[in-house]
Amino acid sequence: MASPTSTQESAGRATTRSRRKWGSTVAGVLVLCVMLFPLYWMLNTALQPESGLLEVDPVPGGLDLSGFSKAISDQGGNLLTSLAVSLGAVVICLAIAAPAAYGLARFGLRGSKTIVFGTLITQMVPGIVIANALYNSYVDLGLVNSYFGLMLADASLGIPFSIVLMRSFMVSIPGEVIEAAQMDGAGPVRTFVKVVLPMSRNSLITSGLFAFLFSWSDFMFALTLNTTDEVKPVTLGIYQYIGAHVGDWGSVMAASVLSAVPAAILLVLAQKYIAAGITGGSVK
Repeated sequence: MASPTSTQESAGRATTRSRRKWGSTVAGVLVLCVMLFPLYWMLNTALQPESGLLEVDPVPGGLDLSGFSKAISDQGGNLLTSLAVSLGAVVICLAIAAPAAYGLARFGLRGSKTIVFGTLITQMVPGIVIANALYNSYVDLGLVNSYFGLMLADASLGIPFSIVLMRSFMVSIPGEVIEAAQMDGAGPVRTFVKVVLPMSRNSLITSGLFAFLFSWSDFMFALTLNTTDEVKPVTLGIYQYIGAHVGDWGSVMAASVLSAVPAAILLVLAQKYIAAGITGGSVK
């Protein structure tokens, strides 16, 4: 039979845990509100297109969608351009990163760790340096103002991250599975396509999603590698929207909201794959 003292101590510990739990919840909600406030203010401004930037009410009085209508009219083509370029960049990124990751994970290449480290180092190079170097090459190759040229440049943003992520996952694939496929007569390419890639689905989806987001939000390459309006992603369209005397902030914010929708949808749909893809290679 428990003594009154031990019962009181247990009740006190339970109360302390409950208070800590509620405190953590409140702190988490406050942090979330701070992080989401810019998004709310962007949407709030978009719903008040007739108001100046300093005249926006904290809560919109109605649903005025005229800013969205103007944004779609002005930026609809640019959104489609961004979508086409981003999807193309994802295809190029995965086509290069997946075989590279498999080779680094399975072929026992000498200096593979150094290669992975060097791949990470490339992420630290400022984008403007790469963009300026690419411009001269693109002029010689005739890739300036082209969809493929921008896809190729944007793919380079996601390739290092994808190689590192997929390599860490492919290292954890049991060697017996690959050996069994080879014993059944599958060659290296067929083993890679039929066995390794399906087993690496989570890391492929995660890498593809991040490659899409890198390309979708790219501004530096879009600005540097395009000198005409033939290929204009939405980031460049919004940039040209903004001038020294912008009066229609509602349309600017509406275009920003529209540009954030595809990324938000993809993140919601792929969140379980992202969690599995990022942590899948952490335990071997």
